[in-house]
Formats: sequence, C-alpha cells, structure tokens
Amino acid sequence: MGSLLRNQKVRNALLQIFYVGALGAMVLAGILIARRNLAAQGITSGFDFLFKSTGWDMNFSLLPATAMDPYWWFFLNGIINTLFLGTFGLVLATVVGTIVGLARTSSNDLARLLGRTYVDIFRNIPLILQVFFWYAVITHLPSPRAAEESWGTFLTSRGLYVPVPNVGAWTLAAAGVAVLAAAVLPLWLGRTHRIDRPLGQRLPLQLAAATAALACAMLILLAGRLPDAPFLDVPELKGLNLRGGLRIPPEFATLVVAIAIYGGSYIAEIVRGGFKAVGKGQMEAANSLGLTSWQVFTLVRLPLALRAMLPILANQYVWLMKATTMGIAVGFTDFFMIVALTINHSGQTLEAIGILMGGFLVINLTLAAVFNRINKAIALKGNQLRG
Repeated sequence: MGSLLRNQKVRNALLQIFYVGALGAMVLAGILIARRNLAAQGITSGFDFLFKSTGWDMNFSLLPATAMDPYWWFFLNGIINTLFLGTFGLVLATVVGTIVGLARTSSNDLARLLGRTYVDIFRNIPLILQVFFWYAVITHLPSPRAAEESWGTFLTSRGLYVPVPNVGAWTLAAAGVAVLAAAVLPLWLGRTHRIDRPLGQRLPLQLAAATAALACAMLILLAGRLPDAPFLDVPELKGLNLRGGLRIPPEFATLVVAIAIYGGSYIAEIVRGGFKAVGKGQMEAANSLGLTSWQVFTLVRLPLALRAMLPILANQYVWLMKATTMGIAVGFTDFFMIVALTINHSGQTLEAIGILMGGFLVINLTLAAVFNRINKAIALKGNQLRG
C-alpha cells in the first residue's frame, strides 16, 4: 500500500477520484435538501405537471393553443416562437450588418462616416433600452382608422397588417419550404462537386432550380387555396379595427427590429474585420489576371472574407438567439416567458428552469454545430489569408 501511495500517478488518480466524489456528494446533498424543503412547503417535485392544463392563454402562437392545453404543448409553442423570432432577427441583423460593414470598408468617406456613426450609436446602447424605445415607437403609430394603406398593407399601433394567401397553415408552411429551397438550391449547386459541369457554367442550372422551386411554391398555394375565397386575404377597415390579412403583433415587430439593429451593429464590425483580413496580395493577384472589379469581389475577396468571418459570426448568432429572451419585457410569449408563467402558475420552479436551460442548450449547440460544419466545409488548408 505504501509503495502505491509513493507512485505519483496513483496519487494523482486518487486525488481526482476524491475531488469528483466530493463534488458528486455536494450535488446529491443539494438535491436531497431541496426535495425536503419542497416537501415541507407542500410542493411536489417531478414532471407530472407537464400533462396538466395551463389555465391561461398565449397572446402569440404559430400553432393553435388554448387554456385547456397542457404545459408541454405550451413549452413546444414557446420554443417555436423563439426559433421564429430568432430566425427573423438573425436574417435581418445579417442584412443590416452586411450593408453597414460594406459601408465601413468603402472608399467613400461619407459611407464610412455613416457606418461608423451607426455602429458607435447602436452598439453602445443596451439592448433592453432599444427594445423599450422601439416598442414605444411602434405603439404610438396611428390607430387602425387613421392608418394609411399602401399596397394593401397597414402600419398601425396594433401591429402590421399585410395581405396573406387564403390557404391553410400547413399549405403556407409547405410553400415557405419551397421558397427556402429556391434560395438554398442555387447556393448548393454552385459549390457541390457531385455535378460534372464546371463551376463557371452552372448559372443556367442554378436559375432553373430557383425557378422550379418558386413555381412549386406557387402551385402549392394555388392547390391549397380555401374554397369560395379569393386568392389573397387583404386587410380591410371594419368598424374600429382592421379585419382580414395577417397581423404581425407590435411585440414581435419590436423584438425583430431591436435585434436586427442591435445585432447588425456587431455583425457590421465582423464583416469589416473579415474584409480587412483579406491580404493585398490576393487582391493584386486577382487584378493582375484581368478580372473585373465585380469578379474580384465575388470570386476572391468575398469567399476569403467569409472564411475569416464565420467563426466569430457563429458566436454572434448564438448570442443573438439568447437575446430573444428580451421578449418578456414587452409581453411576447417566447420560451422564456412561458417558463416564467409556468413557475407562477404551477410552482415547479426547478423543473421549469431545467427545461428552459435544456431547451436553450439544445438550440444553441445545434446552431453552433451547423456553423462548425459549414466552417469545416469551406476551410482552406494552411493560412490562406496572409498578404
């Protein structure tokens, strides 16, 4: 025994076992104490509450939800709302950040000044303050009766009313998938090595794929149109409110605008840094080959900049997805608000918080895994960005 203790590896292993055992004992003791305290207060632990009726309604839900639905259905709706909000916020933040980032790398002095001013203002104001500001702006828009119509669209204090096809929810979702395919297929066809055609000769194939996907979306909408109804449901003023069309609630619009503007200021700096990382040697080599300015940008500068941006951009996307929890400040029923309401109505604090942590862990790890896969697919061997 004494000879074993004199062995450094054995001592290190015993210390590690002792440390892990002590940590496990502390966690187990905490769980037992928490269960005893909950039992003393008459609070039962477990997840049986997930199958009980909530007794309250959701003010925003993509799927039908009533007060008689169980908690697990409300959790599912909250996750879907969070993903829906996060998707729109990330897309718009990327668009805004790309525009501002390109302005910051422009040779035009005014464009650089405007881009820097935008970043300095919106990056240094806390997101929660921007949420309150945009919510105040949107809720002080004209009432439905005083709102101006533009192409069948009304921007009011009660939300944005837009025309929508007269189809079912599943038909609209299928058409949305087809529209998404129209954007993804050309990108995939332009990069895949499964097609023998050279990369520079795939433009007709890409256009054909996008056209076919859009045509498929239109056919889905036409086939799923509700009987005895016009193709478009256009909002109309009836009484004191607008009827028909699709209503985008002010809470959702507030969060999308706030996340897009706030996140766009950070993404703009990522875009600027990515383009700055492209060395002058690559640019000079492209110009020496006789490429036009557009060809230099699309074939050389942009691909290299994307490779430099993507790892940092993935971290920013994960952070912005967590920023959707700001919805509770304006009453948007996202995943976080559903958990908060569950705690107030059921008293299952530990279980609800555990579900919240697990849900966001799955969402963000999935998002990070997707970007890591993309980053690995487009990575170059060695250091290709050095000028």
